[in-house]
Amino acid sequence: MQQLDKSISFDGRDIRLRVGMLAPQASGSVLIQSGDTAVLVTVTRSKSAKEGIDFLPLLVDYEERLYAAGRIPGGFLRREGRPPEKATLISRLIDRPMRPLFPQWLREDIQIVATTLSMDEEVPPDVLAVTGASVGTLLAGIPFYGPMAAVRVGLIGDDFIINPTYKEVEQGDLDLVVAGTTEGVVMVEASANQLPEQDIIEAIDFGYEAVRDLIAAQKELMEDLNLSLVSEEPPPVNEDLEKLIADRATEKIKQVLTQYDLDKEGRDTALDEIKATEIENYIAELPEEDPLKVATTEDGKAVGKIFKGLTKKLMRRQIVEEGIRVDGRTLDQVRPISCQTGILPARVHGTGLFKRGLTQVLSIATLGTPGDAQELADDLHPESEKRYIHHYNFPPYSVGETKPLRSPGRREIGHGALAERSILPVLPTKAEFPYVLRVVSEILSSNGSTSMGSVCGSTLALMDAGVPIAKPVSGAAMGLIREGEEVRILTDIQGIEDFLGDMDFKVAGTDSGITALQMDMKITGLSMETIAKAIEQALPARMHILEKMLEAIAQPRPNLSPFAPRLLTLKIDPESIGMVIGPGGKTIKSITEQTGAKIDINDDGTVTISAIEGEKAEQAKKIIYNMTRKLDEGDVYVGKVTRIIPIGAFVEVLPGKEGMIHISQLAEGRVGKVEDEVAVGDEIVVKVREIDNKGRLNLTRLGIHPEEASAAREAAMG
Repeated sequence: MQQLDKSISFDGRDIRLRVGMLAPQASGSVLIQSGDTAVLVTVTRSKSAKEGIDFLPLLVDYEERLYAAGRIPGGFLRREGRPPEKATLISRLIDRPMRPLFPQWLREDIQIVATTLSMDEEVPPDVLAVTGASVGTLLAGIPFYGPMAAVRVGLIGDDFIINPTYKEVEQGDLDLVVAGTTEGVVMVEASANQLPEQDIIEAIDFGYEAVRDLIAAQKELMEDLNLSLVSEEPPPVNEDLEKLIADRATEKIKQVLTQYDLDKEGRDTALDEIKATEIENYIAELPEEDPLKVATTEDGKAVGKIFKGLTKKLMRRQIVEEGIRVDGRTLDQVRPISCQTGILPARVHGTGLFKRGLTQVLSIATLGTPGDAQELADDLHPESEKRYIHHYNFPPYSVGETKPLRSPGRREIGHGALAERSILPVLPTKAEFPYVLRVVSEILSSNGSTSMGSVCGSTLALMDAGVPIAKPVSGAAMGLIREGEEVRILTDIQGIEDFLGDMDFKVAGTDSGITALQMDMKITGLSMETIAKAIEQALPARMHILEKMLEAIAQPRPNLSPFAPRLLTLKIDPESIGMVIGPGGKTIKSITEQTGAKIDINDDGTVTISAIEGEKAEQAKKIIYNMTRKLDEGDVYVGKVTRIIPIGAFVEVLPGKEGMIHISQLAEGRVGKVEDEVAVGDEIVVKVREIDNKGRLNLTRLGIHPEEASAAREAAMG
């Protein structure tokens, strides 16, 4: 392929596309660059289709190389290992807008690999990788309903900006990624600081304008290369088999879809029975040479695919024509909700059980110390640690299946990150509440919208744990059915509506505004009018759910669990940090052993002390305070004699602070020997007589008023 270099500029930022230069054996490749951030995106299609599969085998990987930022990886091997969580989330960000744009009948392996080769501290690579995936696919000559592009939208004050820098995102109230095609928006992901619905709608519209510019640039690139979109004919459909299944099963499927009292298991069982008795048993009795029997023998999944397609068509028609869903709800109706808190013993710091229909989520909150923050090492992004962590677990029993338990997959990581983003805007600052927080959402039963169930369960658990969140957060998942010009938006979708519908649009927020969005499509684009309607229809659903949550717990509990650590903070002079730590950590270890408290020290001199028993934390705080406090002339202390020399005695007045009493200052009158007045180990009352120009303490026992001595003894006793 010939080399070509093309740039597009908007809002003062350039995006450069370079093709035909790198990775020539990939089906298609592009180096996409903005600022000093450059991402190589390759797309490769296998030469033959896989046998026996009935899905699109698309694999998307995002890779980071630390040389991109001029760094060498840590660890023994000094090379990149398991992808960090951020890389997994970017892989999903690329996958979600790309997947619906491939014909679903494709059976060849398609792999998209995005590798960040260079990165500055200004331009995030993720949206570049999404747009690059579209360019690479166009160049690869793979059937594709593109072009597609993605941009990030930030909000600084009252102004939207396209592709903000990391710093601008951090300073602003919005971090929104919007991807789209010429037909409309195909993916949205956002974190927001409780923004009103109208602001979010305007931000998506603003971003889509820039998306159209990037799509136009891709079309111009294709024209410059004399390339056009590739189209391939889908495999033929067995019309006779389709007619047989429709004739024998349509009315019976309709009956099941209108049995509104059936639960998920009952509906699935009834549909499986129709497929077996009306279709599979009938075909099994046909002669071996019958064309229908031959067709189903050659493709053992043909009946299942056609039956699923018929069920999908009938369910969608019922919703569009009658406005009634398979469980009898109207389009904007939320399933029954129940909420509980504190269902586990107090050793678990906070729990929330949220149930919506058959979906059930148990969220558990744990309070930790600053040292428990998650370090984000060995990736290219500026965030260095997380003090709020949300983990999402989806065991097989939640859908009545048996599978081996494995480490979290991309779906679990993605759903956990969405719930995390939803809660972050309402958490107290580190100064207000220095705890590190971890919430784990265990999906106990799943029938749609477990991620939004996790948001609700997490809110309940945090409030139960006594975390002073600014406002409770609730979430709802919206769906869509589009048949021709007819569009129906569904509130609180369940599993079958997600599986057979066209959209999964998750909206989370407080009564003041939206905190997170995630929209995924199964069609090639959605108009802004429909997106706006979905966001607006989600608001009463969120408020209804929030009302039910507040019936279970109206506000955060005033007290923490007795088993949660008690945190105390203390500010010391940064120059005193070394003294508190001691040589080889000896001093801080001694304080920990003495008090049982855990101590974390920041470079700015902030000391955080934690212990299950508050008295232990107070004891450690006092020790550190006394070690680091400034002594003044005239201060009176109870000190311990540590050693004796012929001309005086050394006394430790505070931990690590020692001064000397000259023999002449031990008592009124002449003292013959120091040992006549004091012995090693004695506790005596002393006054700071002088601090010399080298910082040395000269002490005295003379001239101490009885009230000063009494106050010093009381202070020493704590």
